[in-house]
Amino acid sequence: MTSVLDVATIGKPGRPRHVRTLTLYIPEKDEDGKDKWPRGEEKIWRNNLRSPDTDVPSIARSFVNHVQTSLARQPHNLNDLGAYLATGLSVRDNLLLNWNETQIHMNRNGGKRAYYLSLEFLMGRTLDNALLNLGLKDQYRETIDRLGFNLEDLIDQERDAGLGNGGLGRLAACYLDSSSTQELPVWGYGLRYRYGIFQQLISPEGQQLEAPDPWLEHLNPWEVSRADVQYEIRFYGEAQKYVNGTSRGVWYGGQEVLAVGYDVTIPGYDTRNTNNLRLWASKPKRGFDLQSFNAGNYEHAIESSNGAAAITSVLYPNDQTTFGKELRLKQQYFWTAASLADIMRRFRNLGKPLIELPDYIAIQLNDTHPTLAIPELMRILIDEEDLPWDVAWYIVTNTFFFTNHTVLPEALEKWPVPLIEHLLPRHMQIIYDIVGRHFVLVDHMFPGDTDRLARMSLIEENHPKYVRMAHLACIGERVFLHSELVRTTIFKDFVEFFGVSKFGNVTNGITPRRWLAQCNPNLTDLITKTINIPKNVWLKDLSLLEELLKYVEDEGVCEEWAAVKQANKERLAHYMRVTFGLKVNSKAMFDVQIKRLHEYKRQTLNILGVVHRYLTLKAMSPSERKKVTPRNVIFAGKAAPGYEIAKLTIRLIVNVARVVNADPDTMNYLNVFFLPDYSVTMAEILIPASDISQHISTAGTEASGTSNMKFCLNGGLLLGTVDGANIEIAEEVGSENVFFFGHLTPAVEELRYQHKHHPVPVEEKSQDLAKVLDQISSGLFGDGSVYEPLLNTIRHEDYYLITDDFDSYIEALQMVDDAYNDRAEWIKKSIRTTAKMGKFSSDRAIQDYAQEYWNIESTKVE
Repeated sequence: MTSVLDVATIGKPGRPRHVRTLTLYIPEKDEDGKDKWPRGEEKIWRNNLRSPDTDVPSIARSFVNHVQTSLARQPHNLNDLGAYLATGLSVRDNLLLNWNETQIHMNRNGGKRAYYLSLEFLMGRTLDNALLNLGLKDQYRETIDRLGFNLEDLIDQERDAGLGNGGLGRLAACYLDSSSTQELPVWGYGLRYRYGIFQQLISPEGQQLEAPDPWLEHLNPWEVSRADVQYEIRFYGEAQKYVNGTSRGVWYGGQEVLAVGYDVTIPGYDTRNTNNLRLWASKPKRGFDLQSFNAGNYEHAIESSNGAAAITSVLYPNDQTTFGKELRLKQQYFWTAASLADIMRRFRNLGKPLIELPDYIAIQLNDTHPTLAIPELMRILIDEEDLPWDVAWYIVTNTFFFTNHTVLPEALEKWPVPLIEHLLPRHMQIIYDIVGRHFVLVDHMFPGDTDRLARMSLIEENHPKYVRMAHLACIGERVFLHSELVRTTIFKDFVEFFGVSKFGNVTNGITPRRWLAQCNPNLTDLITKTINIPKNVWLKDLSLLEELLKYVEDEGVCEEWAAVKQANKERLAHYMRVTFGLKVNSKAMFDVQIKRLHEYKRQTLNILGVVHRYLTLKAMSPSERKKVTPRNVIFAGKAAPGYEIAKLTIRLIVNVARVVNADPDTMNYLNVFFLPDYSVTMAEILIPASDISQHISTAGTEASGTSNMKFCLNGGLLLGTVDGANIEIAEEVGSENVFFFGHLTPAVEELRYQHKHHPVPVEEKSQDLAKVLDQISSGLFGDGSVYEPLLNTIRHEDYYLITDDFDSYIEALQMVDDAYNDRAEWIKKSIRTTAKMGKFSSDRAIQDYAQEYWNIESTKVE
């Protein structure tokens, strides 16, 4: 006899497989209530359990051990990269010890946990941040120095993790840091992208080029491969509903891939609490088709392997093609399904009834990307757990929370119904069931209001039909909106239907550990000395920065403050010279705009203002130019590969820089720089050096934003529109310390209507802007015809109001120049700005979520 495969079971659904059996359980108790030792001799185990390495001898021993055993090297063949890896592995040992203690503590506590699902986690480098949070930077610096290396050189060996792109991912990273620091039981779930988003290169013509970002080409010392944490994820196949007269359905056949977990420790600052970020990598269920290979069909032999691996290859694959759209949707389901399987497995270990799931689990969806978690949890509860629809829907709507990050209706995510039916047939059935029940409720409250029914429907009636993911999120969970404008525009109907209590607001925040203590240590030391409060106290209570207001008129403090800013500018100038070969005047004003490239963020307005400044300088006499404030205008950011207008903006910036920086008439008064391949690490150098930063989105288009908070926390002043978090920052720091310009939100729609139906030539709205556009078209910065698609977005319709705001923008830039020339008052404005940034700590934001919505409590690991 032998074991025989039952072919009838192939492709049939089963409960997601999780290999691990003996972890995440608390110890069993004996009859006296004491912990039972699981195996072996307890004394031998306890004598060999290690503690964190916190002094030079133990750190050195750990470092050398990893050199010899983890890296298989010797002192005479160890370079900086190897030394960085050994240091990282040594630090990770400490993190894992704290991580283990945190998990056993949380399991013993048995309380409610929160899970943060984000398609992006823009973490930045880990080594420097981990040493800061552990409080071991000085000890490691001394050890590394005595072993013949320099800690800063080793830190520079680390590549930024390729797990995010913009503010969405950076916010998620800040919230994880603050969750650990605030000792909250929070895990993050994301995807382990093999190649990140892309490495940005600039061609000789100034065009953005995209190359893979091989951030994982070397050993990643910060992740723990969990080969025993695997779940089977299904795509395609067939679905049947209403099994045995119930709401249950069955989904079978199609393609199955494996989600394999990788864990990244998230240490809190000045605490042992260490939370977890679990990232999923996609792998084939059977990676190699031996029969096809033996038959000579070599491509088919690896087809399933390549198809599975593609799911987590790249963040945001270009969705201009059908394949790209399908891959994006695959990513989103793969990630949400694996995460929910993991969360449900952990809940089942508690032995609680399913109806109590919302009492133990809160799941936060960061934007619409994870919205498929709603029908997926419904599928689990109905199809696998055999719960009635109403009970399952009660659990779902009390478990999920959704934060919307856009105020642009066109940016709200939607997916073609045929694509979902093809890729996720069971989920489309569940979505249609949700649609039907929602339709009945809306029609009951607003009988006969067919327009409202159409606006609130989950299905957009088009060719083809689309599923509106934000509408699904509104129906299925508690919603957070970053702007009152969202409440009164794109979600107005839902607010009227559900009532305002379903829609909350939490002001975003940033972690002061990375965005002040780590990136600006000299300013951190000056603040600590000035307010005479220990660093580990005020870095966890940022409201204490208000103590700085007592010293605004102190000349000694002002002089030191100015010296720190100048040192940061010189550091940036050195970085730009060494990294890009750029010559930078560190005595000039540093004017910085660093954001992903998008029309609504209006990098175009900025570069057009630069051209205007250049033309104005060219028209001046040499004596007049000497009165002008020298300015370095610095851009950085990536454009989506398929976003041609944004890529044209980059090309214009690069070519304006080439002309302006080489002009002997103006090069001492104006320089322009585009720094390629923007990253968190680059931001950590740019932000402390900024004198003024630009946040100039069209009014009513930025839901919040957090980069403005980082600049202001580091003493940079803000130039911006009355939009997003600019408004709240101005309320805190005082409008006299902010430079505002442009039309306000209530005027925007009327202006757009006029542009469309009663257009006025640019010359009649702004002669200065018309001259700038003409000079670009005439070839002043290279072939002008290349830029016509970009310039025509301004000449025709001008959706983002460049023509309306340009003159006001130029006036604001002049106000900045005038204020900057009064150096004493400028420094005072800088101090006041930093002092009033306490509200914008992510510690405060995460506690708002925890206390007011998730209902989870801080619990300290001793």
